[in-house]
Amino acid sequence: MSSDTTTSTAEAPAAAEAALAHDPRALTVDNVERVLDELRPYLMADGGNVEIVEIDGPIVKVRLQGACGSCPSSTMTLKMGIERKLRESIPEVSEVVQVL
Repeated sequence: MSSDTTTSTAEAPAAAEAALAHDPRALTVDNVERVLDELRPYLMADGGNVEIVEIDGPIVKVRLQGACGSCPSSTMTLKMGIERKLRESIPEVSEVVQVL
């Protein structure tokens, strides 16, 4: 019986991870990338892009690339564009910060 208990205990986290991976509102790298992919055409139209550097708890750290990295409006793009969209799509996101 103890081997059955061990197996079911080991399967529970795997099942929870699988469910989390398929939830489009979960804070995962894949889900953040999916949301950023929706925004990339607008950034690329202005000569820029964005990449995920790290997800640290509820904080998503990104790097603005190309023209977006040096644009005077990059803070507005980051907070009112990227952060707003990520928080709408993935409620667990509390903040998006720029990493240089």
